[in-house]
Amino acid sequence: MTVQNQNWRDRRQQRGLDNRAMGRAVQYLGRYGRQAALPYLFLIIATLSQLAVPRLVRSILDAVTDGVVAKAVLDRLPDIPSFVMSQAVPKIIETLKLDLPSTATKDDLVAYLTTQKDSAPNALVTAGLAIVGFAILRGLFAFLQAYWAERNSQSVAFDLRNDLYAKIQRLSFSYHDRNQTGQLMIRATDDVEKVRLFLGQGLLQLVGAIVLLSGTLIILFTTNAQLALATIWILPVALILFMIFGSMAQPLFSRVQQKLSALNTVLQENLAGIKVVKSFTREKSEQVKFKAAADNLMSQQLVIARLFTFLFPLIFLIANLGQATTLYAGGKQIIQGTLTLGEWQEFSLYLIYLFFPIAHFGFIITQFGQAAASASRIFEILDAKSDVTDKPGATTLPQVQGHVQFENVTFRYFGSGDPVLRSVSFEARPGETVALLGATGSGKTTIINLLPRFYDPTEGRTTIDGRDLRDLTLDSLRSQIGIVLQETTLFSGTIRDNIAFGKPEATMDEIAAAAEAAAAHDFILSFPQGYDTPVGERGATLSGGQKQRIAIARALLLNPRILILDDSTSSVDMATEAQIQKALDKLMKGRTSFVIAQRISTVMNADQILVLD
Repeated sequence: MTVQNQNWRDRRQQRGLDNRAMGRAVQYLGRYGRQAALPYLFLIIATLSQLAVPRLVRSILDAVTDGVVAKAVLDRLPDIPSFVMSQAVPKIIETLKLDLPSTATKDDLVAYLTTQKDSAPNALVTAGLAIVGFAILRGLFAFLQAYWAERNSQSVAFDLRNDLYAKIQRLSFSYHDRNQTGQLMIRATDDVEKVRLFLGQGLLQLVGAIVLLSGTLIILFTTNAQLALATIWILPVALILFMIFGSMAQPLFSRVQQKLSALNTVLQENLAGIKVVKSFTREKSEQVKFKAAADNLMSQQLVIARLFTFLFPLIFLIANLGQATTLYAGGKQIIQGTLTLGEWQEFSLYLIYLFFPIAHFGFIITQFGQAAASASRIFEILDAKSDVTDKPGATTLPQVQGHVQFENVTFRYFGSGDPVLRSVSFEARPGETVALLGATGSGKTTIINLLPRFYDPTEGRTTIDGRDLRDLTLDSLRSQIGIVLQETTLFSGTIRDNIAFGKPEATMDEIAAAAEAAAAHDFILSFPQGYDTPVGERGATLSGGQKQRIAIARALLLNPRILILDDSTSSVDMATEAQIQKALDKLMKGRTSFVIAQRISTVMNADQILVLD
């Protein structure tokens, strides 16, 4: 029982978080000021046009009914004997509830009925034209409402995606270590789209339903309060029903998004590693893994489907019971002569307007549940704290000399577990080359990750020219460090774009010079398009050695004072390595360089060789 209570409290707390996140998403509309209010203004005009139609239908029916009755009475008047006419005229006036005094004569009655008969066609045409006019008005403003709502929702989605992307770019490496790429992708795509759909459709439908419901209730009670009271019982029943289903549905939608993220992660990892999958003939096992994730997603979606396949028939049952109540109560009033056929038809149409928004609340709840769960996942990223940030008052690093010191540096990933580095201290003077050797997992890559502040030391400090790296702005620090990582990453685009990635304003001569220094110029020119050759996704059209040399050229183009080479010759042959090493020996002069290598020949000319265990 205690566990159930805890689960209930957890679900309630999560719903509260989801609702607050949805509120923050709605605030994005506020950025667009009056433009954000336009759809709702157009919605009110379109709804008022819709509310006018039943009253016009009543006018048509009453005009037709009055005309038919007037003609029938006029046709029967000659059959009434003259000696009873004085008693018949008041009786006709009373029965038909005509707007005539009881003392009216036969001539007064004939004149009144003739006017009713002759005016019926005109009233019919006038009301019909008015209905067409209101339909055109409603259609025009419904279009404007939909257009501006879509435009606003797309603008909010644009802002959310840009904010998410900017935030993901700023988050530290430790955050990305703990979160899968597929999870982040689904939040920037599917989750944003669900929020957009609610802001562009669901929220507008909710406001429209409230306006239509309020307007209809006012008209019903001012038209026939007795009949309205007889049918209004469906409102509290329906609202209680929606509150119950809404509280049940929202956590279910949250779990759907989690299952979808898991599915997307499997797909993303499989596509990224498709060569490995095929090399090890693991296609069937990957299919099994994907099928399991898809089954989990489908099972969760079926839970929601079962809930709502029960909800909607229940809503329509309540609506039909309300209609039956109206038929009974309205029929009694017609029999008693207190309600005309036109008034009854008007009331029935307004009652449909009452049922329609109630039934629509089911769709709105669906969209809100999905959007609230997605909004919570979006703001989970936007509110994430980065482990590595510019501290208040951080200073800009001036042109560095390249004096690097590690002072009793201890580092643990995620702040727990066994240290990867324990009390490491060393000094690299300006212009020195420091080689890092050691077994896999000994901490070589961790050391070079601390230099550009991809991570901060758990204990101790790292300095450049005597300045603690935590006191410097990240941009000024990283702009003076050239890095070639062990895992080469190229971006879709041309070779020229990839070399100039860190310095987009570089001239062609500067790009070519960096390529020559990295022994890449000759193979680049061997391509028909030269430096304008597309490299494909992740550099798929290039060999491993070619990608590595382009990555080296990209780092050298920055002309950095500090150079980091993480096993940068591991993917090239001996001849190419010799070419690159010769160029690097020349370029490392005057620069503080940190080199990770597996082959001792790569670091023979280093000033210091640090061996990590």
